[in-house]
Amino acid sequence: MTILIRKLLRDIWPALAVVCFLLAAFQCLWFKVTQRICGDLVPLITALSRRGGVDVEAVQKMVFQGPGQILRTLMGGERIQLDNAMDMLSIGYVHPLMQTIFCIWAIGRAAGAIAGELDRGTMELLMAQPLPRYRLVLAHLCVDAATIPILCLSLWAGNGLGDWLLGPIEVQPLPAMPIKPAYLVELGPFKIRLEDPRPTRPALDTEMKDRLAVSPSAFGPALWVVGGLIFAVSGATMWLSAAGRFRWRVLGVAVLIALVQFLVNLIGQMWDAMEWLRPLTIFYYYQPQQLILGERWTVSLSEWNGGQPLAAVPMPLVLYGVGLLGYAMALWTFNRRDLPGPL
Repeated sequence: MTILIRKLLRDIWPALAVVCFLLAAFQCLWFKVTQRICGDLVPLITALSRRGGVDVEAVQKMVFQGPGQILRTLMGGERIQLDNAMDMLSIGYVHPLMQTIFCIWAIGRAAGAIAGELDRGTMELLMAQPLPRYRLVLAHLCVDAATIPILCLSLWAGNGLGDWLLGPIEVQPLPAMPIKPAYLVELGPFKIRLEDPRPTRPALDTEMKDRLAVSPSAFGPALWVVGGLIFAVSGATMWLSAAGRFRWRVLGVAVLIALVQFLVNLIGQMWDAMEWLRPLTIFYYYQPQQLILGERWTVSLSEWNGGQPLAAVPMPLVLYGVGLLGYAMALWTFNRRDLPGPL
């Protein structure tokens, strides 16, 4: 089986290298986006809001009304503050592009594990060797155990590299604001000089500086749920692959199932009528922002209890449990099916 594992790793290492590069590069890019938003745009909006007598929170509510609510949901909900660097950086782990890459890797590799071999006509040659069927499934499980940590660490490395290359995030000094000319007012024998009392530069809040602190180590715990999502999607797709005949059909079904779950979880956060469906999706248990921001490892299933916590369910337990269940069902299905000959 060791030879088989080496062969599988040898086949996927170019794709693995590309995916790792993309994950790390996006995190570096997102650090720059965060630096631009927290260091430049938010202080400017805050200063302008104060000059106009408008509350900053009111501005955010106005921006995220209507269609903007979708953007707020994709960012992680109401708990994410635009002026907090760690909040903004945590969006990089739930960004739709990141979740798409996770699913593409998991679905693409698992779909070709069994159905791909049958589709290419190489399964007959593989089974001609003194190799029990369970070892083929076990070999792919070992490949997942080897590659998923590499993907997670590349994601974390991107956070550290972005902080090293682009950090620290600082509030950029704003350009001097023009002031009105001074006026000399004469009141009888008295002369009074009137001028705009506003400062030429807005004062920088100490609290805002504290919110710009970045701790790359805080992203470490979130890697457990990142790996859990990849493993869950891989395990479910492996079951489909064990029952399928053609790789493209397995890919289509797996992508459709993942897309439907993603949309149900997304729409359920904005539409109360679909809220109860969220715990039935894999993506409901993928909440790395909670771990990055030092919150709980569990979900409360409040959607099934009228908004009140129902039970504390650990997110990694569900994600890795789904992955193991998928592999178990793949093994059961693969052992019971007849293998068709090559076309």
